Amino acid sequence: MDIVGFLKSQFICHLLICYIFIVSGLIINFIQLFTLVLWPINKQLFRRINCRLAYCISSQMVMLLEWWSGTNCTLYTDPESYNKYGKENAIVILNHNFEIDFLCGWNFCERFGVLGSSKVLAKKELSYMPVIGWMWYFLEIVFCKRKWDEDRKTVMQKLLNLRDYPENFWFLIHCEGTRFTEQKHQISMQVAEAKGLPKLKYHLLPRTKGFAVTVQCLRNVVSAVYDSTLNFRNNENPTLLGVLNGKKYHADLYVRQVIHILILFCHTEMRIPLEEVPEDEQECSNWLHKLYQEKDAFQEEYYRTGTYPAVPVVPPRRPWTLLNWLFWALLLLYPLFKLLINMINSGSSLTLASFAFVIVIASVGVRWMIAVTEINKGSTYGNNDNKQKQK
Repeated sequence: MDIVGFLKSQFICHLLICYIFIVSGLIINFIQLFTLVLWPINKQLFRRINCRLAYCISSQMVMLLEWWSGTNCTLYTDPESYNKYGKENAIVILNHNFEIDFLCGWNFCERFGVLGSSKVLAKKELSYMPVIGWMWYFLEIVFCKRKWDEDRKTVMQKLLNLRDYPENFWFLIHCEGTRFTEQKHQISMQVAEAKGLPKLKYHLLPRTKGFAVTVQCLRNVVSAVYDSTLNFRNNENPTLLGVLNGKKYHADLYVRQVIHILILFCHTEMRIPLEEVPEDEQECSNWLHKLYQEKDAFQEEYYRTGTYPAVPVVPPRRPWTLLNWLFWALLLLYPLFKLLINMINSGSSLTLASFAFVIVIASVGVRWMIAVTEINKGSTYGNNDNKQKQK
C-alpha cells in the first residue's frame, strides 16, 4: 500500500472528514433556518438559495466517491438521451441492493448539474437526522411513513408543490421501498405468488402506488423516466466504509439501446418519455411490474455473461465537489488545530481528558452515521415480523 492509500485508511483521517461534514452541515442547516423568512416573500428565491446550500452538503459525499476513493464512472447511453440529461425534469427509478446506491445516484445527479435540486421519496425517520435530514426538509423532500392510508394525502400535496419548482430536478425513487435482502426477497416472492405476478430473481416487487401517484402529480412537469439498475464488477459489495477507506470502485451507466460491450459496474439507464407511462393507477401498476420483469431479465443477462449492449460516454468529473470540500476544510480545520494546540500547551489533565471524551463521542457518532447505510442494520420494513402488505 502506498503512503496515500495508507493515510486514507487511517481513522484520524476519517474523523477529520466527518468533522468537516458534520460541522459544515450544521452551519448550513442553521443558515437554512434563516432562509424561512423568504418563503412568504419570495418562494422561488428561497428554493434557489436552498438548492445551493444543499449542494454544499451533498457534494461532500460525492467528493468522497469521486475524488477520495477515485471511483470510475462511465455512462452508457445514446447521444440523443445524453444531450437531455440535466436539461429536463425526470423521474429516476433506482433499485436498492447496495449500501452506497444512494451515493451512486447522487454522483449521477452531480455529473449533470442537478445534485442540489435532486429530490427523493424518503422514509419519515430520515427527516429527524441532523445535517442530511434537516437539509432535505428545506429542499421540500417528500417524506412518508410507509403506511399508504396515512401517506397518500401528504405525498400528493408535497409532489404537487413541486410543479412550480424553479430549478431542473430529478426525482429519485426506490420503487421496491426497501433494500434487497434474501429474507425480504423470499417474503416478496410469496406475495407475488399470492397475487399471480411473475416472480423476480434480483428485485423485490415494486410498490406501485407511490410511483403511480408520483407520475400523476408530476405529469406535464417531468419529461421522462430514467430506469436505472445498479451492479458492481466481480460481485463487489461496496460500502460507505470502503469509500471512506479510499477503496476504488468502477461505475458504469448502461442504456439498453446500443451495441455489445463488457460492463465493469453496471447502472442501466433508459430514457422513457412520460407520455408512455399510463395515467390510470392500475395500468401504471401493470406497467411498472412489466418494467421490473425487464430489469430482472437484464440482471440475469449480466450475471450470466457479464455483458450488456452499450456504448460508453464518460461525463466529465466536475471540480466543484472538491473545491467545496477544500473550502470547508480550510475554514474549519484551522480553528480545530489551534484549539488542540492550546489544549496541549495548557497541560491540564482535565482539559485533555475532556478532549479525549469528545473524540470517543465523535467516533461513536461516525460509526452511527455509517451504520445508517449498512444493509444488515437497515430497516425491518418488508420483513415478516413487520407484516407489511405489498402495495
